[in-house]
Amino acid sequence: MRPLAPHTLGPVLARLRRERGWSQLRTARELAAVSGCDTVTRHEISRWERQERTPGDFWLDRLALLFEVPAAELRRVRACSPRGAAATGEVSRLRAELCALARRWLADPGAPLAPIGPPWRALGASGAPPPVTGADLAQLRRLDDLLGGTDLAGHGAQRLESALVALGQGGRGERRPLLRLVAGAGQLAGWQAADAGDAVAALHAYRLALLAAAAAGDRTAAGHVLASASHLFATVEPGTALLLARAGQGGAGRGGPPALRALLAHRVAFAAALLGRRPAADAALTVAEQALARHRPAAAPDWSYWLDPAAAAGMTGRTLVALGRPLRAVPLLRAGARSGRLRERAVYGSWLARAYAELGEVEQAVEAGGAALVAAVGSGSARAAAEVTGVARLLGTHRDRAPARRHLRLVRATRPWLPAAAPPAEARQAGPIFVTSGHGAGRRCGPPDGDPGGQPGGAP
Repeated sequence: MRPLAPHTLGPVLARLRRERGWSQLRTARELAAVSGCDTVTRHEISRWERQERTPGDFWLDRLALLFEVPAAELRRVRACSPRGAAATGEVSRLRAELCALARRWLADPGAPLAPIGPPWRALGASGAPPPVTGADLAQLRRLDDLLGGTDLAGHGAQRLESALVALGQGGRGERRPLLRLVAGAGQLAGWQAADAGDAVAALHAYRLALLAAAAAGDRTAAGHVLASASHLFATVEPGTALLLARAGQGGAGRGGPPALRALLAHRVAFAAALLGRRPAADAALTVAEQALARHRPAAAPDWSYWLDPAAAAGMTGRTLVALGRPLRAVPLLRAGARSGRLRERAVYGSWLARAYAELGEVEQAVEAGGAALVAAVGSGSARAAAEVTGVARLLGTHRDRAPARRHLRLVRATRPWLPAAAPPAEARQAGPIFVTSGHGAGRRCGPPDGDPGGQPGGAP
């Protein structure tokens, strides 16, 4: 049997259905016949495939019987799939709007998409926000190496607000550089909000960034925004992630910097792998490798400073795990998990644990998962916390092994210190940066251009 890609139950169910040439309606009828229960509808099949809902044990066992796959395989995939809905309410509306804008930009990358709106309107703070420059964004971007989105999201939102105010007050001759400033601030704010677990704030920021990049005629900036937005949806809606990454590739064109071409290719590869599209994923990995061979950091965009060999190895490794090739992924993910950035150590270490689990090496999976857990506690990243939680669910399927049980106890004990998704209102407020764990724990830091202080902090 072809391996079922981990981490994404919805796309696995959709793939199994399509391989039989069935519609969702036909699948619902067949499932009703197998289960003896006629309450399941086409709409429920759609919700499962879009991961708005997760089938329980009863339906998972019947789906395994219907699709002629081992129930244990579907349970394993469900165990390491994200919980909750990625496409509900406001997120669903914003996702649809962003996808529509991406398609329009791809059709004509040289044309503006839509007015940005009243850019002089403050987004939440009273009074005029402090001015922002490209140097401010570069400084805040590099804080991402030390702190995560739960610490930084409010600061990114503040920079975006300042850039919008400057755009509204600027003259006609300043419009293009100010649009580029909005695009850069929006991408950074979106990335930090996504890392804080606030998808709504992230999508609002990415929308503004894409509109600004298109209005400025900056195809590189627009491609970077779509690469970031693709990453937001990768493990919960890989179809959306693939659409956004493909739009970024097509719109940015082959003349973009190698760093952007490599990043977009990696986004395409990961989404395609999670969808079970091996040829597309393999081809995209080849494109990424070729682009990275031409990457020269000194001549690359400022945002690509993090695109080092460890990050490239980690991105390739997790794609290989999603393709069902964990043996090849292990050395790459080891390199990624040795990154100097805590979030990358947590994320790629989690995928390393998945690779070992796929190989049946539970003890090594536990060791890698434990190291990832420690990194996640200090990362300030809700995304990293979600990754190590997914590993815990996966190792929970090995409760008969003592190392797995020890790891689950460790995760439960550590849970209060794992970064949690920030409430949307809090994620958009920019107070002083406060490091709650990891390097510099308990340290109060001033704004990115200030001196770190040394006041004692609270609980880790």
